[in-house]
This record gives sequence, structure tokens and C-alpha cells, in this order.
Amino acid sequence: MRYRQLTTGTLALGVILLIDVLRVWLPGIITIFGQAASTPAELMGAFALGWFVLALGAPAVVRRVGARPVTVAAAVLLAAARLALTATPGGRTQLWLATAGLLAGLVWLVGVAADTDRPVPGLALGFAVNAALHAVLDTVDLVWRGDWLAWLLSSVAVVLFVLGTAQPGARADVVAGTGGVRAWLLAGPALLLAGMVALSPALARTGMSYLVAGDGVARSPLFGLAPVPVAVAGFLCTALTRPPRGWIRAYGPVALLAGAVLFALDRGDLLLPAILLAAVGLGACLALTDDASGPESDTSSASDTSDRAARRGYAVAAGMLVFALGAVGYYSAYDLGYPNAAVPVVVAGLVAVVAFAARPGVHRLPGPFPPLRAAAAVTALALLAPVLADDIPVASNRDGPPERLTVVAYNIRMGFGLDGRFDLPGLTEVVDRQRPDVVLLSEVDRAWLLNGGHDTLDLLAGRLGMPYVFGPAADPVWGDAVLSRWPMRDPRSLPLPAVGAPTGAQALAVTLDLGDGVRTAVVSTHLQPPPGRGPVVQARAVADFATRYAAGRPLVVAGDLNTEPGDEAYAEFTNAGLADAFAAARPLMTSPADDPREQIDHIFVSPGLTPSDPVAPRSTASDHLPVAVTLTLPPR
Repeated sequence: MRYRQLTTGTLALGVILLIDVLRVWLPGIITIFGQAASTPAELMGAFALGWFVLALGAPAVVRRVGARPVTVAAAVLLAAARLALTATPGGRTQLWLATAGLLAGLVWLVGVAADTDRPVPGLALGFAVNAALHAVLDTVDLVWRGDWLAWLLSSVAVVLFVLGTAQPGARADVVAGTGGVRAWLLAGPALLLAGMVALSPALARTGMSYLVAGDGVARSPLFGLAPVPVAVAGFLCTALTRPPRGWIRAYGPVALLAGAVLFALDRGDLLLPAILLAAVGLGACLALTDDASGPESDTSSASDTSDRAARRGYAVAAGMLVFALGAVGYYSAYDLGYPNAAVPVVVAGLVAVVAFAARPGVHRLPGPFPPLRAAAAVTALALLAPVLADDIPVASNRDGPPERLTVVAYNIRMGFGLDGRFDLPGLTEVVDRQRPDVVLLSEVDRAWLLNGGHDTLDLLAGRLGMPYVFGPAADPVWGDAVLSRWPMRDPRSLPLPAVGAPTGAQALAVTLDLGDGVRTAVVSTHLQPPPGRGPVVQARAVADFATRYAAGRPLVVAGDLNTEPGDEAYAEFTNAGLADAFAAARPLMTSPADDPREQIDHIFVSPGLTPSDPVAPRSTASDHLPVAVTLTLPPR
């Protein structure tokens, strides 16, 4: 039992470290390899898939060299890469370190699979503990923090993982099984569904914001993290207990498919039930594959044992390739423009079919960790997240309406700087330096697994001390936002015509209540031009929507408009009676941030608002520069 506990714990630790590496590697494909979105999506997809295809050769290496030396060597490399990522300055060094860690992690999984016929307890604990820690860390991973506590916790995890892997005889009592192929095959698909839906703290927070903020204004992350312990508890309880016999065991596959379908509907109000159903269903499906087969016969030959080990190795390698295909297939759609809603449903269907087809034979005891005690411990960890969360202040009126408003518009590139690191401090510093009253954000990501599963909007709003309104564009967790120190009323979002552009676009309008009946309309948008053309149709739609929404009140329209002065799309705003707040400062280049050559980020204002102090402060916290201006309000 002690060896089995050690094996399960080590597998869980390895899964946690591998997910940590993936949360660095996946965004690096876009922000480092992708070179500011100039690299073709097909090339980025080929780069991503290539490493998972390469890992399909690992079972042959394990069979030739032996599982133990390969597993230990790969574990050391995974641990070293994970620790080094905490210190890397970013850029290509970070990308290749993460790639080395990913490949080492895949090989390590193959080596572990060769010696382990019952991986479900370790996989389930790894997924659940990682989700709980991610929630406690406010979705900002240790690797991005770099302080002494991050180094300490990372070092402890790495040392325990390496020592557990190197422990002689640690797998002696689990080698002699004949099963485990189905469970290992589902490791990759389960990882994808856990990160996208079932165990995503950022998605839980975003889903709660759709339900509790009836006026559209998010105020506190406290309730947003409340579903995380419920999802973790449901997942672990179903994953670590014996599944029922007969047709009743279909509840897990059905729940998982239902959760995936709700997620695929792209409705913010359905995110929470999607998470809870997917969490319970995914755990139950894993339990169904927690192998029913018995121990090997004493007459089993060495070649039979080797064949079974190889089958488990190929199963986990193939499952991780499914993870890569699903992730690339789902997120590439936002660059290539094809429908992607079927991807999570297809992956959930694969998991459901494999799980339900598992033989309901003689199930082993639920050990090595008592299910209820293990679930309670990890759930208690997840409960720390809402306790430790910081409230976002609620905006309130000052003494009378202000005479001026400082407006900042910023394309934050999902929170990643030019060096490919998740740079909340850099974003906060450059915005806060302008002492803004209103901030309009573009490319806001609130839960994409591709970008590490962060709720970038909530994190940035908390650091700036400003409530926000979110306008979904590509899907319910990616879009634009308005943050304000003044109360926001009557939020409205207009989906913009796609006109051939692959990524969805919208215009988000809010009304600032400045007190004493003084109100100003603000519209945040990010125009997405079709390939080889300007965003004329979208610009016309935004200008018309904004002027109708303002209804004669002072109006501000701002964001990444992907058009330059003199372009036809630019003229749509001036033709609507809006003035360029940066006209006196032209040319004012905003992109790319390290060598700005384009004027594509703008602030337009209605007559009566007098702009002053226009600036595009230098920063590498995104691939765009922010633009800021102070607006003097018309006399009352």
C-alpha cells in the first residue's frame, strides 16, 4: 500500500508539473512562435502537433531501454524545465524550455504507463489539485510570479516528484496488471476537457459573472470562485469511487456529453451548469476505466508483459495526441474561420464511448487514498480561493460631476507581453501611470486553455481597483471590456458582421453616471478586418450603433480599430460626426509595441468633449501601445 500511495502521489505531482509547463507552452505558440499573429495558423498548428507526434516514438524507446531509466531521466528533465521556466526572461528561451519540458513530460507519461496499470487515482488527483491550486493562486501560476514563495513551492514540488520517481521499487506492486489501456488512452482527452471546461477556475468565475451581475457590472471575484470547490469535489468523488453496475453507469458519459454540449452553445449563462455537469461526468468516466482486469497470471511470459506495457505506452501517447488535436482544432478556428463548437463535444463523446465500453468486471478497492478523505482534502484547498480573493471596489460618485475624464484604450493581447510572459504587473503599471477614469480593453481573455486559463480581465480590474463590464466577441470568454471609476449603467453589446473575418467582433456600450444627472456614453470595440481588406462594414456598424446609443449625450468610441487615418474605415467615424482625439498629435504610432509603425489604436469623441494631453506611452506588456487622452467635459 505504501508503494501504491507513493506511485499515485508521484503521478499526481508529475501531472501538476506537466500542466504547469503546458500553461507556458501553449500561449508561447501564439505570443513567441507566432510573432504577433504574423505567422500562418497552419504553421503554428504544425509546430504544436509535431511534438506530440514525436512522442509516439517514446513507447519503442521504453521497450528497448527499459521503463525505469527512461522514466527517471524524463522526470529529471521535466522537473528541471519546470524550475527553469520560473527564472527565464521570456522570448525564445522560454519557448524552447517549455517545449523541452513538454516533450520530457510526454516521455515520462509513457514510461509511467509501462509500469502502471491503474493510473486513474493519480491522474484524478493531479487534475483536481492543479485546479484547486490554480484557483487559490487567482489563476496566476507560480511560474509567472517569480517571488521567493513561488520558488519555494516550485522547488518542493520538483524535489518530491524526482525523489518519488527515483524511489527503488516504487512501482513493484502495480507492474503486474493486465489492464490500464483505456484509462491511459483517456488521459489526454480528460486533460483537455478538464482545462477547457470541467476544472477551469477562470471559466467558473466568468460563468458566475454572467449570473450574478444583472446590470453587467462585475464587482467581486468572491462568488465567482465559489463553484470551483463544488466542481472539484464532484469530480474527485466520482473518479475515486466504484462506479455502479449496469445501465446506471451511463450517468457519467451522459453528464459529460451534456456539459460539453452546454459549453459548445457559447452562452455565458450556461457556463456554470456546463462546468458542474462536465466535472461530475468526467470523474465518473475515469472511474469506469479504473481497470476491471485482474493481476497477471504467474505463467505470463516476459514478452506478454512487455506487450502490455507497450500498449499502455502507445495508449497514453495517442491520448495526448488527441489533446493536441483537440486544442489546435478548437482554437485555430479563431484564425481560420471554421466552426469549432463540435470539438469539445466530439472529445467528450470519445471519452464517453471508451468509458462506457469498459468491462464492468471485478473492480478493485478504491485505494490508495480513501476517496472521501482525498476529495475532502482537495476541496478544502479549493475553498481557500474565495476566502483569499480580493474584492473589486464598487465605483461610487465623487463630490459632484468631474470636469475632466482621462480615457485609456489598450489592446492587451490576453495579458502576454512581447517577451511571451504573462505580464500583469506591466499592464497594471502602464495603465495606472495615466491615472485613468475609464479604461477600454481589447483582446480580453477570461478562460482560454490556449492562453493558460487566466481570467485576465478580473485580475487586471482587481489590480487597478476598477469594476468592469465585459462584452463577449469570439465566444463568452473572449472579447472587450470597459473599466470605470464611475458607476456604469445600461450596458449593451452589438455583435458586428463578420464579413469574412475569422474572429468574432462586437461593440460594447455603457453609460457613465457622473452624478447630478450628468452622463457620458462610452463604446469599446475591436474591429476585425477581413483578409486583405479594411474593416469598413464593421466601422460603419459601430459608428451607427454608438451614435444611436449616445442619443445626443457626450460620446467616446475607442479601441483597436485596425485602420489608419485616411483609410475608408477611419472615415466612417469622422463622417458620423466624431473627432479624432489624437489629431493634434499625429502621427501617433501604436503597433507593434517595440517598433511602432502603424496608427491603428484610436479614441474618437463627440463635439463638446475637448481632448488634451494625447499620448501613447511606451510599454512591452502587449504587442500594442496603449493610447490615453484627457477629455474636458462640456460646461453644465
